[in-house]
Amino acid sequence: MSELEVVIEYKSTPQRVGLFVMGALMPFWAIVVPFCLGFFISLLMRQAASVPPLMALLVLSVLMVIPVVSIMIAAVCEDDRLLVSKEGFAFPLLFLPMLKFRRERMWSDLKEARLLISDSQMQSKEKLPHGKLDLHFNSGGHVDIPLKSLKRSDLERLLLSLEVWGTSCNRTPELIAFHDQLQNENLGIEKLSYTQMWEEELSRRFSATAFVPLEPDRKLQGGRVKIVKQLAFGGLSAIYLAQLNEKDMVVVKEAVIPEGTDDKAREKAMELFAREAQFLIRLDHDQIAKVFDHFHEEGRHYLLLEYVRGQDLRQLVKQNGPQPTAHVVKWAHEIAGILNYLHEQAPPIIHRDLTPENIVLNENGSVKLIDFGAANEFVGTATGTLVGKQAYMAPEQLRGKASTLSDIYSLGGTLHYLLTAKDPEPLSESSPRELRPDVPDELDKMVLKLTSMEDSERPKSAGEVADEFAELRIKIGARSENGNGSEGTAS
Repeated sequence: MSELEVVIEYKSTPQRVGLFVMGALMPFWAIVVPFCLGFFISLLMRQAASVPPLMALLVLSVLMVIPVVSIMIAAVCEDDRLLVSKEGFAFPLLFLPMLKFRRERMWSDLKEARLLISDSQMQSKEKLPHGKLDLHFNSGGHVDIPLKSLKRSDLERLLLSLEVWGTSCNRTPELIAFHDQLQNENLGIEKLSYTQMWEEELSRRFSATAFVPLEPDRKLQGGRVKIVKQLAFGGLSAIYLAQLNEKDMVVVKEAVIPEGTDDKAREKAMELFAREAQFLIRLDHDQIAKVFDHFHEEGRHYLLLEYVRGQDLRQLVKQNGPQPTAHVVKWAHEIAGILNYLHEQAPPIIHRDLTPENIVLNENGSVKLIDFGAANEFVGTATGTLVGKQAYMAPEQLRGKASTLSDIYSLGGTLHYLLTAKDPEPLSESSPRELRPDVPDELDKMVLKLTSMEDSERPKSAGEVADEFAELRIKIGARSENGNGSEGTAS
C-alpha cells in the first residue's frame, strides 16, 4: 500500500434517508423544541406551584431528549468514513450494534473476510453488483458492508488493504476471485496476468498442443503443494496461487513440453528449464521475489516462487494518479539497484520485462520485483524471440537483441508512467515534463537519457543509474526541506 491510512467513504441507503429526514426536521428539533424548552422553563420559574411536578418532569424530559437524540441520529448518519490503517479499522458509528459497540478493531482480531454474492452477480460487469463484504472478528461481532455503498475505487482499496494487512485472516476464494476480477477490468484483460508467462517462448519452439491446467485442490509432490486457484494460463503454461505444506501461500509456475516433441528437443528444453531454475534459485536479494524450488511431475515442469503481497505500481497509479516526484526518484534508485544486482550476475541476467505491473510496493514504501518469466540469459537470447510489453521495450529488444541496456530503457519507460499515469509511446524517447510541467528538469533529462533510442547514449550500467538517482534524491530532499522544490502529489 502506498498509504499507511486509507479513508473509505461509506454511504448506505439508511444513512442517506436518515440524513435527509434529520435535515428536513432540523427547524423543528434545532429551533422549535429548544424554544419550547426555554419557554417552559421560564413558565415553571414564574408559576411552579400551578404545574404538577410529574407533568413538569415529563415535559422537560421530552423537550430535552428530542434535541439530544436528533443530534445523535444526525451524527450517526453523517459519519460516513471507514478508516483503514496498518493497525486496523475504525468503523462508522452505524456499525456499533453489530460490533458490540467496539468500533475500532485490530487486524489481528479479523478472523474471516467473506463475499456474500451469487455466481450470476459475480459475472456481471455492470458497475458493482449487489452483495456484501462480511467481516468476522475473533473477539465477537461482525459487519456486513454492502458493495453498493462504496465507490468502486474505495472498494478496491479496501480489498487491497485486506490482502496487504489482513495476513492473519481467512479470505474466501469467492472474495479473492472478485478482487482479481476488479483488477483485471482495470487492466482491460479477461484473465489475471500476475506475471509474464513462458508460453511465448515455448510456443515459438514447439508446435501448439492442448493444455489442460490444474484444477483447484489438486496436490503436487505428494500433497506438499496444494493448488488454490488458477491465476493465468495460455498456450503451454499456467500460473497458480498455491499453499505450501498447508501453511504458506506461494506462486506455482507450470510449463509443459508438447506431446510428439522429438527426444533431442525435449531434452534441450528440460535442460533449459533446469538451468533457468537453478540460476533463479541462487538469487538472494531482499527486493526480488524469491524462487524457492523447481521440480518435474507427470511430464510438467514447475517453479515455486514467493507470493508477494502488496500493490503493484500500475494499480497504485490507476488508483492515485501520477506519483510525487520524490517517491518516484526513491523507487527509481531502488529499481536501479535491483537491476544492477541482476546485471552483475555471471553471466548477467537480463530481465526483459521491467514494467509497472511487475513491481510491487510494500507497506514500508519500498519496491519489490516479482516477475521472472523472462529473466534469464538462456530464453530469448538463444532464440532471438521477443519478450516484454511493446511500450517498454527498447528498439534493440524489438529486433531480438536484448542487452542489459534494454532493461535501463524499460526503467525509463516505467518512470514516465509513474510520473504521468500514461504509458510511454513505443519506440520513442520519453519526456514526462511534456505532460507534467512540475517534473524537475534533472529528472526529466534523466528519463530522456534512459530512453535514448541508441543504447550507446544511455547510461553504461544500472550501477551508474543508481548513483545518479542517489544524487537526485539528495537534491530533491534538500529542496523539499527548504520549501522551494518542485514536488507533485498523488491525486
